[in-house]
Amino acid sequence: MSLSTTDTGARTLARLLTEAERAVVLTGAGVSVPSGIPDFRTPGTGLWENVDPMEVAHIDSFRRGPDRFWQFYGERFAMLRDKRPNDAHRDLAELEARGLIRGVITQNVDRLHRVAGTENLIEVHGSIEHCICPECGGRFELEKVMEILSHTAGAPECPACITPLKPDVVLFGELLPEAAMADAHSLAAEADLMVCVGSSLEVYPVAGLPRVTLSSGGKLALVTAGPTPYDEAATVKLDGDVVEELEAVLDALG
Repeated sequence: MSLSTTDTGARTLARLLTEAERAVVLTGAGVSVPSGIPDFRTPGTGLWENVDPMEVAHIDSFRRGPDRFWQFYGERFAMLRDKRPNDAHRDLAELEARGLIRGVITQNVDRLHRVAGTENLIEVHGSIEHCICPECGGRFELEKVMEILSHTAGAPECPACITPLKPDVVLFGELLPEAAMADAHSLAAEADLMVCVGSSLEVYPVAGLPRVTLSSGGKLALVTAGPTPYDEAATVKLDGDVVEELEAVLDALG
Protein backbone atom coordinates (compact mmCIF):
# COMPACT_ATOMS: atom_id res chain seq x y z
CA MET A 1 0.00 0.00 0.00
CA SER A 2 1.10 3.54 -0.70
CA LEU A 3 -0.03 5.96 2.02
CA SER A 4 0.33 9.18 0.09
CA THR A 5 0.08 12.91 0.32
CA THR A 6 -3.02 14.26 -1.38
CA ASP A 7 -1.14 15.35 -4.52
CA THR A 8 0.78 12.12 -5.08
CA GLY A 9 -2.07 9.87 -4.02
CA ALA A 10 -4.56 11.74 -6.18
CA ARG A 11 -2.38 11.24 -9.24
CA THR A 12 -2.04 7.55 -8.43
CA LEU A 13 -5.79 7.11 -8.03
CA ALA A 14 -6.45 9.09 -11.20
CA ARG A 15 -4.12 6.74 -13.07
CA LEU A 16 -5.84 3.67 -11.62
CA LEU A 17 -9.23 5.01 -12.70
CA THR A 18 -7.96 5.73 -16.19
CA GLU A 19 -6.46 2.26 -16.54
CA ALA A 20 -9.49 0.44 -15.09
CA GLU A 21 -12.25 -0.90 -17.30
CA ARG A 22 -14.73 -1.91 -14.59
CA ALA A 23 -14.17 0.38 -11.60
CA VAL A 24 -16.81 0.63 -8.89
CA VAL A 25 -17.15 2.82 -5.79
CA LEU A 26 -18.25 1.78 -2.30
CA THR A 27 -19.22 4.58 0.10
CA GLY A 28 -19.96 4.85 3.80
CA ALA A 29 -21.11 7.48 6.27
CA GLY A 30 -17.93 9.54 5.89
CA VAL A 31 -18.92 10.73 2.42
CA SER A 32 -21.97 12.50 3.88
CA VAL A 33 -20.31 14.11 6.90
CA PRO A 34 -19.43 17.25 4.87
CA SER A 35 -23.17 17.63 4.20
CA GLY A 36 -23.75 18.00 7.93
CA ILE A 37 -24.82 14.43 8.59
CA PRO A 38 -23.00 12.87 11.55
CA ASP A 39 -21.49 9.44 11.17
CA PHE A 40 -22.35 6.74 13.66
CA ARG A 41 -19.42 6.13 15.97
CA THR A 42 -17.08 9.14 16.03
CA PRO A 43 -16.57 10.05 19.71
CA GLY A 44 -18.46 13.21 20.63
CA THR A 45 -20.38 13.56 17.38
CA GLY A 46 -21.44 10.08 16.29
CA LEU A 47 -25.15 9.28 15.98
CA TRP A 48 -24.87 6.47 18.51
CA GLU A 49 -22.92 8.59 21.01
CA ASN A 50 -25.94 9.33 23.21
CA VAL A 51 -28.43 6.64 22.21
CA ASP A 52 -28.34 2.86 22.14
CA PRO A 53 -28.99 1.75 18.56
CA MET A 54 -30.42 -1.53 19.86
CA GLU A 55 -33.09 0.49 21.64
CA VAL A 56 -34.02 2.99 18.95
CA ALA A 57 -33.06 1.41 15.62
CA HIS A 58 -33.82 -2.30 16.02
CA ILE A 59 -36.67 -4.03 14.23
CA ASP A 60 -37.91 -5.37 17.58
CA SER A 61 -38.11 -1.79 18.90
CA PHE A 62 -40.32 -0.87 15.95
CA ARG A 63 -42.57 -3.85 16.55
CA ARG A 64 -42.80 -3.37 20.32
CA GLY A 65 -43.33 0.36 20.36
CA PRO A 66 -43.69 2.12 17.00
CA ASP A 67 -44.57 5.44 18.68
CA ARG A 68 -41.33 5.46 20.69
CA PHE A 69 -39.39 4.22 17.67
CA TRP A 70 -40.68 7.15 15.61
CA GLN A 71 -39.71 9.67 18.28
CA PHE A 72 -36.14 8.94 17.19
CA TYR A 73 -36.71 8.31 13.50
CA GLY A 74 -39.02 11.29 13.03
CA GLU A 75 -36.23 13.58 14.22
CA ARG A 76 -33.70 11.79 12.01
CA PHE A 77 -35.93 12.06 8.95
CA ALA A 78 -36.51 15.74 9.60
CA MET A 79 -32.75 16.27 9.89
CA LEU A 80 -31.94 14.35 6.70
CA ARG A 81 -34.73 15.77 4.54
CA ASP A 82 -33.09 19.15 3.96
CA LYS A 83 -29.49 17.97 3.63
CA ARG A 84 -27.88 18.53 0.25
CA PRO A 85 -25.12 16.67 -1.60
CA ASN A 86 -21.58 17.90 -1.06
CA ASP A 87 -18.75 18.02 -3.58
CA ALA A 88 -17.75 14.43 -2.79
CA HIS A 89 -21.17 13.20 -3.94
CA ARG A 90 -20.96 15.39 -7.03
CA ASP A 91 -17.43 14.27 -7.84
CA LEU A 92 -18.49 10.61 -7.77
CA ALA A 93 -21.43 11.42 -10.03
CA GLU A 94 -18.96 13.13 -12.37
CA LEU A 95 -16.73 10.04 -12.44
CA GLU A 96 -19.75 7.97 -13.45
CA ALA A 97 -20.77 10.51 -16.11
CA ARG A 98 -17.24 10.32 -17.57
CA GLY A 99 -17.47 6.54 -17.74
CA LEU A 100 -14.65 6.05 -15.25
CA ILE A 101 -16.77 4.10 -12.75
CA ARG A 102 -19.65 1.72 -13.38
CA GLY A 103 -21.66 2.86 -10.38
CA VAL A 104 -21.80 3.39 -6.64
CA ILE A 105 -22.61 0.94 -3.87
CA THR A 106 -23.55 2.84 -0.72
CA GLN A 107 -24.25 1.98 2.90
CA ASN A 108 -25.94 5.36 3.33
CA VAL A 109 -29.71 5.85 3.43
CA ASP A 110 -29.68 9.63 2.94
CA ARG A 111 -30.35 9.50 -0.86
CA LEU A 112 -27.68 12.18 -1.50
CA HIS A 113 -25.87 10.17 -4.16
CA ARG A 114 -29.10 10.02 -6.15
CA VAL A 115 -29.77 13.72 -5.68
CA ALA A 116 -26.20 14.45 -6.85
CA GLY A 117 -26.84 12.62 -10.10
CA THR A 118 -25.45 9.10 -9.66
CA GLU A 119 -27.53 6.84 -11.90
CA ASN A 120 -26.31 3.33 -11.16
CA LEU A 121 -26.75 3.39 -7.39
CA ILE A 122 -27.12 0.37 -5.14
CA GLU A 123 -28.43 1.35 -1.70
CA VAL A 124 -27.68 -1.78 0.30
CA HIS A 125 -29.18 -0.38 3.51
CA GLY A 126 -32.27 1.09 1.84
CA SER A 127 -33.27 4.75 1.65
CA ILE A 128 -35.31 7.31 3.52
CA GLU A 129 -37.00 8.11 0.19
CA HIS A 130 -39.93 5.89 1.12
CA CYS A 131 -41.68 4.26 4.06
CA ILE A 132 -43.63 1.04 3.69
CA CYS A 133 -46.75 -0.43 5.23
CA PRO A 134 -45.93 -3.87 6.70
CA GLU A 135 -49.59 -4.84 6.31
CA CYS A 136 -50.49 -3.99 2.69
CA GLY A 137 -47.06 -3.21 1.21
CA GLY A 138 -47.99 0.38 0.37
CA ARG A 139 -45.12 2.78 -0.26
CA PHE A 140 -45.18 6.40 0.78
CA GLU A 141 -42.73 9.10 -0.26
CA LEU A 142 -40.75 10.98 2.36
CA GLU A 143 -42.70 14.21 1.96
CA LYS A 144 -45.99 12.39 2.57
CA VAL A 145 -44.60 10.76 5.70
CA MET A 146 -43.31 14.09 7.00
CA GLU A 147 -46.75 15.59 6.40
CA ILE A 148 -48.34 12.80 8.45
CA LEU A 149 -45.76 13.27 11.21
CA SER A 150 -46.57 16.98 11.38
CA HIS A 151 -50.11 16.07 12.46
CA THR A 152 -49.37 13.28 14.92
CA ALA A 153 -47.24 12.79 18.00
CA GLY A 154 -46.86 9.07 17.34
CA ALA A 155 -45.96 6.80 14.47
CA PRO A 156 -47.20 7.71 11.00
CA GLU A 157 -49.88 5.26 9.89
CA CYS A 158 -50.91 3.79 6.57
CA PRO A 159 -54.08 5.63 5.48
CA ALA A 160 -55.61 2.36 4.25
CA CYS A 161 -54.60 -0.06 7.02
CA ILE A 162 -54.10 2.24 10.03
CA THR A 163 -50.85 0.31 10.50
CA PRO A 164 -47.63 2.03 11.65
CA LEU A 165 -45.35 2.71 8.69
CA LYS A 166 -41.78 1.43 8.69
CA PRO A 167 -38.87 3.31 7.13
CA ASP A 168 -37.66 1.52 4.01
CA VAL A 169 -34.21 1.16 5.55
CA VAL A 170 -32.46 -1.84 7.06
CA LEU A 171 -32.82 -1.80 10.83
CA PHE A 172 -30.68 -3.72 13.28
CA GLY A 173 -31.97 -7.28 13.37
CA GLU A 174 -32.94 -7.27 9.68
CA LEU A 175 -31.20 -8.88 6.72
CA LEU A 176 -29.94 -6.68 3.91
CA PRO A 177 -32.12 -6.68 0.77
CA GLU A 178 -31.25 -9.83 -1.16
CA ALA A 179 -31.48 -8.24 -4.62
CA ALA A 180 -29.37 -5.21 -3.66
CA MET A 181 -26.65 -7.37 -2.11
CA ALA A 182 -26.65 -9.67 -5.15
CA ASP A 183 -26.15 -6.65 -7.43
CA ALA A 184 -23.42 -5.27 -5.17
CA HIS A 185 -21.63 -8.63 -5.04
CA SER A 186 -21.82 -8.91 -8.82
CA LEU A 187 -20.30 -5.45 -9.33
CA ALA A 188 -17.56 -6.21 -6.79
CA ALA A 189 -16.71 -9.55 -8.41
CA GLU A 190 -16.48 -8.02 -11.88
CA ALA A 191 -14.55 -4.91 -10.78
CA ASP A 192 -10.91 -4.48 -11.69
CA LEU A 193 -10.80 -1.56 -9.24
CA MET A 194 -12.86 -0.81 -6.16
CA VAL A 195 -12.60 2.67 -4.61
CA CYS A 196 -13.87 2.80 -1.03
CA VAL A 197 -14.81 6.30 0.09
CA GLY A 198 -15.67 7.39 3.62
CA SER A 199 -16.04 3.93 5.12
CA SER A 200 -14.22 2.23 7.96
CA LEU A 201 -15.10 -1.10 6.29
CA GLU A 202 -16.01 -2.73 9.58
CA VAL A 203 -19.73 -3.52 9.16
CA TYR A 204 -20.47 -6.82 7.43
CA PRO A 205 -21.57 -8.13 5.04
CA VAL A 206 -20.81 -4.94 3.06
CA ALA A 207 -17.29 -4.81 4.49
CA GLY A 208 -16.61 -8.08 2.70
CA LEU A 209 -17.09 -6.58 -0.77
CA PRO A 210 -13.51 -5.26 -1.13
CA ARG A 211 -12.28 -8.80 -0.45
CA VAL A 212 -14.51 -10.03 -3.30
CA THR A 213 -12.80 -7.60 -5.69
CA LEU A 214 -9.33 -8.48 -4.44
CA SER A 215 -10.04 -12.22 -4.68
CA SER A 216 -11.13 -11.71 -8.29
CA GLY A 217 -7.81 -10.06 -9.15
CA GLY A 218 -8.96 -6.45 -8.89
CA LYS A 219 -7.22 -3.58 -7.11
CA LEU A 220 -8.38 -1.59 -4.10
CA ALA A 221 -8.07 2.14 -3.39
CA LEU A 222 -9.14 3.81 -0.14
CA VAL A 223 -10.29 7.40 0.34
CA THR A 224 -11.13 7.54 4.01
CA ALA A 225 -9.74 8.95 7.24
CA GLY A 226 -8.59 6.53 9.90
CA PRO A 227 -7.53 2.90 9.72
CA THR A 228 -9.44 0.15 7.93
CA PRO A 229 -8.89 -3.62 7.88
CA TYR A 230 -7.84 -3.28 4.22
CA ASP A 231 -5.06 -0.71 4.55
CA GLU A 232 -2.29 -3.18 3.77
CA ALA A 233 -4.14 -4.64 0.81
CA ALA A 234 -4.84 -1.28 -0.86
CA THR A 235 -2.78 -0.04 -3.79
CA VAL A 236 -3.20 3.52 -2.56
CA LYS A 237 -4.87 5.23 0.39
CA LEU A 238 -5.85 8.88 0.65
CA ASP A 239 -6.62 9.59 4.30
CA GLY A 240 -7.51 13.29 4.29
CA ASP A 241 -10.82 15.10 3.93
CA VAL A 242 -12.96 13.20 1.40
CA VAL A 243 -13.99 16.35 -0.46
CA GLU A 244 -10.43 17.62 -0.81
CA GLU A 245 -9.13 14.20 -1.81
CA LEU A 246 -11.75 13.62 -4.51
CA GLU A 247 -11.38 17.17 -5.82
CA ALA A 248 -7.65 16.50 -6.17
CA VAL A 249 -8.40 13.28 -8.08
CA LEU A 250 -10.71 15.17 -10.49
CA ASP A 251 -8.01 17.82 -10.95
CA ALA A 252 -5.45 15.12 -11.72
CA LEU A 253 -7.79 13.60 -14.30
CA GLY A 254 -8.06 16.99 -15.99
